[in-house]
Amino acid sequence: MTDNELKELVASIAIAQKETGRQLKETDKQLKESLDLSDKRQQKTDRQIRELGKQIGGLGQKFGSFTEGLALPSMQKILQGQFKMEVISPSVRVKKGNEEIEIDVLAYANSIVNEVYIVEVKSHLREEGIIQLQKMMKKFRHFFPEHQDKKLYGILASVDMSLELKQKILSLGFYTANIKEDIFSLNVPNDFKAKAY
Repeated sequence: MTDNELKELVASIAIAQKETGRQLKETDKQLKESLDLSDKRQQKTDRQIRELGKQIGGLGQKFGSFTEGLALPSMQKILQGQFKMEVISPSVRVKKGNEEIEIDVLAYANSIVNEVYIVEVKSHLREEGIIQLQKMMKKFRHFFPEHQDKKLYGILASVDMSLELKQKILSLGFYTANIKEDIFSLNVPNDFKAKAY
């Protein structure tokens, strides 16, 4: 290979390296722009998902409030007529320090009948609803010391309740109530004995 050929080859390699460097810079720039665009799209998608989550949560709360409102008139009749409750309060919230309790319906009487009923209302009952009522029963006297001397009973009212969950509720000594033709009614066997907590 002659000196001229060698110089031409080196020059050609230098030009090729320069072009490759330029192409790499261009590719890096395009990749960065693409990543930036992808990041912006991901942020937008994340915002949309958060917003949708808020909307679904709000819808769930509204449906829960609707179910509670639907149950209240029926439960009021049951609590007054069947259990002789004198005070019936929907949506009771109490906070003590960092602890809080929220009860869908609280009913009690201070006369011949000396009892308290906690009613938990669910549109579609799941295992968590039973656990929630159990926790309320355990914490109740802490939040309501004025009812220390009363027998405490629980009622789980639900639009939709599986037979399996109903059996579990009854075995724990809680009353069950279901909706039929827009009216909630107690749904317990004739020999059912509620557990006083």
